[in-house]
Amino acid sequence: MAGLATSFGSGAMTNSISEIEQAELLLLIGTNTTEAHPVIGYKMRQAARRGAKLIVVDPRRIELAEEADYWLRIRPGNDIPFLNGLMHIIIKEGLYDRAFVEERTENFEALKETVEKYTPEYVSGLTGIPVQDLYDVARLYAGTDKAMIFYTLGITEHVCGTNNVMSIANLAMLTGHLGRPGTGVNPIRGQNNVQGACDMGALPNVFTGYQKVIDPAAREKFEKAWGVSLSGDIGLMIPEMFDKANSGELKAMYILGENPVLTDPNSNHIRSGLEKLEFLVVHELFLTETAAYADVVLPAASFAETDGTFTNTERRVQRVRKAIEPLAGKTNWQVVAELCTKMGYPANYSSAEEIFNEMASLTPSYAGISYARIEEKGIQWPCPTADHPGTPYLHANTFVRGKGLFQSIEHIPPAEMPDQEYPLLLSTGRILYHYNVTTPYSAAINSMWSEEYAEVNPEDAARLGLNTGDTARVTSRRGEVTTKVQVTDRVPPGMVWMSFHYGDTPTNALTSDALDPVTKTGEYKVCAIKMEKMQEAV
Repeated sequence: MAGLATSFGSGAMTNSISEIEQAELLLLIGTNTTEAHPVIGYKMRQAARRGAKLIVVDPRRIELAEEADYWLRIRPGNDIPFLNGLMHIIIKEGLYDRAFVEERTENFEALKETVEKYTPEYVSGLTGIPVQDLYDVARLYAGTDKAMIFYTLGITEHVCGTNNVMSIANLAMLTGHLGRPGTGVNPIRGQNNVQGACDMGALPNVFTGYQKVIDPAAREKFEKAWGVSLSGDIGLMIPEMFDKANSGELKAMYILGENPVLTDPNSNHIRSGLEKLEFLVVHELFLTETAAYADVVLPAASFAETDGTFTNTERRVQRVRKAIEPLAGKTNWQVVAELCTKMGYPANYSSAEEIFNEMASLTPSYAGISYARIEEKGIQWPCPTADHPGTPYLHANTFVRGKGLFQSIEHIPPAEMPDQEYPLLLSTGRILYHYNVTTPYSAAINSMWSEEYAEVNPEDAARLGLNTGDTARVTSRRGEVTTKVQVTDRVPPGMVWMSFHYGDTPTNALTSDALDPVTKTGEYKVCAIKMEKMQEAV
């Protein structure tokens, strides 16, 4: 969101899922779509079989790599050189959209100067991608009328994640692949309401609709609506919270629907922070690894026990309806409202719809959306008035910020790379069978894939004496775990890949706590490890 907001003025998917059917080319970078987003992944497969060109940029041979016209096996942490290399070729060969660049963007000369040194030969040396493939993909992307870029956490979970995103925005602007159907820069959100949570101001620097807390006019509007005085100070990101918990500066936490012990990087740092808190409340469906540290556990309501809305990855606001009464007796918003009231601010709402209406009245991008309008079909924001149809694609005539801003971005290497002591590179992600860290609580789903299998290349496995099914100890500078091993050439030599779904193998005990300086997102995709075979099964 931060990168796109800087480049375009709006931090969201620019186009719609349905437009995949219209696209002539799909460029996927840092996204294992068929496993992490299977519905969208299936639409991509349909598009490829219909004749759309498919380019997959990923160090692993993911499923879509098997169907791709080009699979570029990039070395982890080299996305900026790759993107700069494509732009170098496009500019050198005069393939960029001159009219779009001149009329709708600014700072082009600075970009041109930056990418000048990213020659195909130099980029190939950094990324491992053959020079000819760089030429072919640059010409194909620039020369295609309707080309869509998709990315996910393989781009953002780096110390340069925000810069990676702005580099993607640079490439799309350079070629004019924006503001039309079947084009755009399209981050796929990792969960069903990530976009909605951000839209609702679940960030420490904004109110709803990305209205900045440091803006006096925004504060005045919300102060008037809520009848309180509001701080203009920016709050803490999650890693900053745990840093301050460890230092003793932060005394209490309320964690709702999140399991940072399993999901956050360097989980030993997370555990120690939780232990040092004076008071911890966890509002949760299950007694998770995080809930085990709580002084108070409040029972949560699931989606099936909840009335309200989700805003999905394409900015579509959709109704979700309660199927059963909350088993705990209250929905989550009722618990939060009652706590708020007990702490001194009366939060007297009668329904989720009443809360939505209040939010929409204060949020320009949602102002025209109501429950009545989305009863049967969701609406994509921005939707500023009650007669506005919603916005399937953004930036049709102008960017939110006016002109799109090219950024001059240099390569930033990962914070930690393999060395003599820790010779392997670990990257993490998701598998099709599980939804983050929730579904292992389902016996039926867990029966399909019940434990971690670290993917190890045959060359490394032979050197370590490992076979599929063996148990190995994996160690980093931060911790160690044990895991079963799957020997496969899906990963290149020198790289190990693991998921983070299992409490018995808490992979994030290994991952680096190096952060993107803007978003404070952890570098889950690159850290240094060593691996050894265990003689006895654990």
